[in-house]
Amino acid sequence: MPTCRRKRVVLTEPSDALLELAKTNPDKDVFYLHQTGEIFDNYEAYAARMSFYRQKQFQCEVTGKSGLDYFQAIHSERQEAGTLHARFSEPLKPAVLKAVQWQVMGRLDHLVEAVYERFKDRYFKDERVLVDLGGTKYYARVDKVFPPKYSNDTSARDAHKPNAASSSVSPIEDEDPPHVLGGDLKEPVKEANARDDPKLYYYWVHILELEKEKSHDKQKATAAKNAEKDGKMIDSLREVQCDMMSRDRLSFSKSILRRFIRDCVDRDAAVASPWTVKPAIAKRYGVDSDMPQGTRKGVETLKKGEIDKRKKVWEDKEQPPTKRQKKMTAAQEERAEKREREATEKAEKQKIAKEEAERLAAEKKKRKPLRYPAEDLDVQLGEKEKMAGAKVKRPVPSRVALPFNDTPGTFEAFLMTWNFLVVFGQALHISPFTLDEFEHAIRHTATDTPCVLLSEVHASLIYNMRTVTFQRHSALVSLLRLRDGMLEGHEDDRVYGVSIDELTAAMAEVGNNWERVPLRHSDGREGWEDALFGCLKDHATLTNFPTLRQVLTKLLFAPDPHVDPCSSSSSSRVSTPPLSPALTLVSNPAERYAYLPPADRIAILSFMSNLAISSKAIHGHMEYCEEQLTALRKEKIEVNRLKKQYAEEMNVLRSEIKEDSLPLPTNGVDQDVTMLDASDVSDVSGVETAPKKGKKEVRSRTTGPGKQREAARAKQASIKQATAEHRRLDEEVNKLERRLEGIEREFRKLLCTIRVKPLGKDRFHNRIWWFDGMGSGSLVGSGGITQYGAGRLFIQGPSELDMDLLVARTDEGIEERRKEEEGLEGMLGPGDWAVYSDQEELDEFVAWLNPKGHREVALKSVLTKWWPHITSGLRRRIADVNVNARLPEARRSTRTKSATGYDITREPYMMWTNRKATTAA
Repeated sequence: MPTCRRKRVVLTEPSDALLELAKTNPDKDVFYLHQTGEIFDNYEAYAARMSFYRQKQFQCEVTGKSGLDYFQAIHSERQEAGTLHARFSEPLKPAVLKAVQWQVMGRLDHLVEAVYERFKDRYFKDERVLVDLGGTKYYARVDKVFPPKYSNDTSARDAHKPNAASSSVSPIEDEDPPHVLGGDLKEPVKEANARDDPKLYYYWVHILELEKEKSHDKQKATAAKNAEKDGKMIDSLREVQCDMMSRDRLSFSKSILRRFIRDCVDRDAAVASPWTVKPAIAKRYGVDSDMPQGTRKGVETLKKGEIDKRKKVWEDKEQPPTKRQKKMTAAQEERAEKREREATEKAEKQKIAKEEAERLAAEKKKRKPLRYPAEDLDVQLGEKEKMAGAKVKRPVPSRVALPFNDTPGTFEAFLMTWNFLVVFGQALHISPFTLDEFEHAIRHTATDTPCVLLSEVHASLIYNMRTVTFQRHSALVSLLRLRDGMLEGHEDDRVYGVSIDELTAAMAEVGNNWERVPLRHSDGREGWEDALFGCLKDHATLTNFPTLRQVLTKLLFAPDPHVDPCSSSSSSRVSTPPLSPALTLVSNPAERYAYLPPADRIAILSFMSNLAISSKAIHGHMEYCEEQLTALRKEKIEVNRLKKQYAEEMNVLRSEIKEDSLPLPTNGVDQDVTMLDASDVSDVSGVETAPKKGKKEVRSRTTGPGKQREAARAKQASIKQATAEHRRLDEEVNKLERRLEGIEREFRKLLCTIRVKPLGKDRFHNRIWWFDGMGSGSLVGSGGITQYGAGRLFIQGPSELDMDLLVARTDEGIEERRKEEEGLEGMLGPGDWAVYSDQEELDEFVAWLNPKGHREVALKSVLTKWWPHITSGLRRRIADVNVNARLPEARRSTRTKSATGYDITREPYMMWTNRKATTAA
């Protein structure tokens, strides 16, 4: 069984509720983990268990390999166990298992040592052994084992020969198994060998073949050659003793014996618990699984003795010495009482000192400085940090600001659908749109002013669904099964006053040719509602779309306007009143879609998005993104290489400029220098040398300073050239840095197409999401204009697995800490969402993150990397919301687009156009 953190992994048993449900409802759908045989009643528990098994934290119990997932560890154990059992001598297995059964030994190594010493010189029938005959080793098989009582009876042993005369001595009959006494580990070694000496055993062995040795010894080679030539040794029967026999080290050694015993036996964790052979193995090899009464008493005696021994040691250490029972005189009693009091006081002082030392050690351990970054929950703010202004409480994210968050799961489905449509916009031929525009489109109810965004999104998904395999009339079959009571969760006969028969009859003539209807972009996608209905008919069932019956009923039936006049069609911008419970008039999807509540619209789009993931277009786009990611990685490596090369060249140029800019010597550059020669000393001889002297001065004035000025001009030109080259390289580096930023943005777009991941987690495992710049969306538009998709930072509560980790730390007051640092209103559970949509809230949240924790330092690093784009997108969204904001009274007072002061077609979501629509679609 694989181990995790040195503990064996225990398989999950079915819950009591699931066992009870198996009796009452055997057709209940469950989640079955076929690798382990575990059964779960919900997908979350199944996924959490599978995630646990996939973590690289398991260890193979047989080989000791670590860093494996559960299934790799199981495979390793089975493979090694198969190899082990194939190598280990089969006739030796029952004897070893019977010897270790019910043995009380503290360590497995001691048990292995005892078994090895007992059986290294004891052999059993049909064992494959090595026999040394005259210096040559042969492989042989034990044919007959003669116990010590036949050690002096040669005639009885010879009677076993195949050609022995039957009239002389009768052959030996089968007797009790050999080595029973010597293999009993309960007896000491000396006594066991005295009663059953292994050296007195004789064996008839059947010689099989010569051992293939790699030695180059001439004598052995000659002996082997003679033996093969003779041919008499092979396939013969020889009598040998244990000192002439041995086992192959690959089949019998301490290491192999240890692995075999560890694989076959087990032991309880209680004190002095015996080693027991596993029931299945004991049954196979005939090992008694019922503990004999004598053995049981011996084990209980050992266990009681061990407990008493530990108790006595504890009492001797903790309790004062007992009073003497011997009769003493008054003076002796007084002295004894005095010594007893002193001993008691001393023991009390020692106890108090020990408790104090333990308390100080515990406090020191608590105060032991952590090596940062550490586990986030182990990092706590000290009083000094709080007094210095460190933020203790996280700003409370808003749940009210999330659209459609009044019903559980609706906002998550809405966000997932929008993200799918934006990320795969290239493959779906849809231009990107913001989350706010998608929200307003979902809420659009005006029947006389169609919403282009709704029609384009549905049409694109319908075209994509035509390439996904479907079962014709799957919704109809599912409804008929519901009517016949074959599905679980049987509903009432009527929903909104419509029976299943009425619904199936109305479905017969709607959307039958949905996969061939041309939903042209130039015609405004006319007929997409009927095609949507047909798509649901062929793709949806009550299993994969639980609210299918309600949605189909609302799309095909309308309330009676005479009974409920408020439900009649009206071209208003605002949402219509709730549908009447009774839908009596047969209608069509084109008329009734506008009256679908947002939750049903989101459910339809979410269902279609989940199915569209398996289409060829989406898979092809993902493969294309993989190729582009590879190309970007290569380009990034090349750009970094060039950047490094330019930086090195700039350093060389900088050093040259610094050296050349040093001040030049001023001895004669700007002054006339008088050059003297030997004629200048003519004054001593009285000879006139003035003309020569003047001529030399003129030459020096015309040549010396000119060369220096020329060198200075050359140096200035060199400095100027180096500076220009440095400036050029600096511009190239700036270009490369801008390209690296572009590569990072492209990398995010492509990588998030394949897998959308959160930015990170905070200390309480809340996941932080930022959805801008993914897939077909972009962070920067033409001219460097900021673009956004959601323009907010979302927070999702911890997963169920992360919540289990939090609950497991009950001794550290995690719940109280969450209340203090998150607040009751800010604590999120699994499936809960909240949002930060203000710059100040974002700043406070980043200030709350503690970089001393593993998760939060990684999260803060990612936020810092994308901070300019996050904040600019947030500010751009706030500006757009403020520009498009109008008074609610004005909106309610305008019923049509022609009303004064309000035109619905000027709303941003109504002005969206699909620039990626193809001509065919």
